[in-house]
Amino acid sequence: MAAPYRLISRLALVTGGGSGIGRAVCQRLAIEGASVVVADVSEESANETLRSLATGAGGAGGQRHVALRVDVSLKESVEGLVTGIQCEYFRPPCVCVSAAGITADDFLLRMEERHFDRVTQVNLKGTFLVIQAISRSLVASGAPKGSIITVGSIVGKVGNVGQGNYTASKAGVEGLTRTTAKELSKFGIRCNCVLPGFISTPMTDKVPHKVIDKITSMVPQGRMGEPAEVADVCAFLASDDSRYITGASIEVTGGLFIG
Repeated sequence: MAAPYRLISRLALVTGGGSGIGRAVCQRLAIEGASVVVADVSEESANETLRSLATGAGGAGGQRHVALRVDVSLKESVEGLVTGIQCEYFRPPCVCVSAAGITADDFLLRMEERHFDRVTQVNLKGTFLVIQAISRSLVASGAPKGSIITVGSIVGKVGNVGQGNYTASKAGVEGLTRTTAKELSKFGIRCNCVLPGFISTPMTDKVPHKVIDKITSMVPQGRMGEPAEVADVCAFLASDDSRYITGASIEVTGGLFIG
């Protein structure tokens, strides 16, 4: 159950907001009172999320949500996004959830270089570009505080067969988050990483049922996670309830890989 309006009057940016975990985060932040910028490489998907906020947010007065296109792997696109937000709202987002990510799985011996490059460009470089642009805008505006949340993955810690590019990118996101937290704390900006386990999203919809069954058998709670359960943690990290937490990695895995 959402806490009542912990994020009222705040402006939040969510990249990858067009589906999966990103969409669930947008919905949760809106429920808690934030105005949400839904950013995604797919304008159609971003607008679908936007419509779900308009009909299901039920948040506080004064909210105004928008959907904007961004390719997080391109610096000019990210900088254009942040400029567009400031022109629309006359302030930078004080909450940023970097959830944009892709996969291009294959075994190490067969993986094409272009697939390694593309996954790291979106997942790792894209996270860096978003953090950098948002941080610069917050510091330049003199904002007293900010919360940046990155979406890593538990497989960035433990590895996963057939996902050398993805696991490397997500391990990088976690390391980047820790460094960001150390560098930006003096500006009142916190940065934390959420590490989802196996979550039911459009990415996992393509996985064969027998593989899903094998995965769930390894999870102590005996099931896949839901995007809303990751969004719950993101909302906590976005709020003042986590005001003394920075540089942390929080696993949302149902107990997968305990210890």
